Amino acid sequence: MDRVHAERPRPWQAAVAELAEVSGNIDPAEFARLLEELEDPARRCFLSGQGRSGLVAGMVAMRLMHIGRTCHVAGEATAPAIRRGDVLIVISGSGTTPASVRHAESARAEGATVIAVTRPGGGALAGIADLTLRVPAVASAQLGGNLFEQAALIALDGLVNALAAGVPDARGRLRRRHANL
Repeated sequence: MDRVHAERPRPWQAAVAELAEVSGNIDPAEFARLLEELEDPARRCFLSGQGRSGLVAGMVAMRLMHIGRTCHVAGEATAPAIRRGDVLIVISGSGTTPASVRHAESARAEGATVIAVTRPGGGALAGIADLTLRVPAVASAQLGGNLFEQAALIALDGLVNALAAGVPDARGRLRRRHANL
């Protein structure tokens, strides 16, 4: 490799370093409470978020479905009504996104458990939530909320992996349930 190519910046390494620091500061006790809340495989789970947080919600819902959970993305045409006994996970860095706060309020009014995945402080969303997983992405060299969204995905993928540990043949189940159309 010539010297010019060897000295080029590698911005992905800076992003990975930020992500490692933030994910290392997620409270394990908060994560354990979230895992405990979702232990029952028969419990319906809904996920919600706006913008890139909504994309994270969709990715996590997909993996929960892959391991056999009944899971829906709030607002999608095929999502049923949320009810008592269900859980809603709302992902919002600010905790103040109006649609996310409304989803949490509606779920609470129906008697569902509300889980907020947000930054420290968590805005109105944290005040509504039964449980909060704080993702301490408060400063970043990256654009927008990239670091929060990346760390939220890593934490929630970790949740799916922890839940999958109790599923017989989770990898086989994922292969059988993976989209083929």
